Amino acid sequence: MNLDAMPLTRQVDFVFKQLADELLNAQAGTVIIQIRNNAVGKYGIRHHPIESRNGQIGQSEQGMTQEQIQAFRQMAIDSIKLKRNWTHGEIMYDFSVRTGTGAWSASILFESNYNMASSMFRYTPKFAQHSFRDAP
Repeated sequence: MNLDAMPLTRQVDFVFKQLADELLNAQAGTVIIQIRNNAVGKYGIRHHPIESRNGQIGQSEQGMTQEQIQAFRQMAIDSIKLKRNWTHGEIMYDFSVRTGTGAWSASILFESNYNMASSMFRYTPKFAQHSFRDAP
């Protein structure tokens, strides 16, 4: 599959479909999508720490439901409309499922990245413009 030829919204949709099984078991975490030239490079989930008591890991509760994952995916796709004028960076979708209520929440963080090496100008230090031989 050539991700470069797809719009970013379709790429984000593809990412969330790939991560659906992992989201079923996650109560909280961050979905991270790294973007370069408006194409998804890397993606994954950073799970929040697993709690333990007295050295014993407790029984994990169920993460998101299929319906919640679908709503989360749609929210992520819709959020791409808020991305403006940058082609390199990272999008982070922080999420959590509230135990017992079935409610979930998510927040979105956009991070744009720029590279000075690809800028139109080159920084030239002032002292490099003059030769020391020209000094009296």
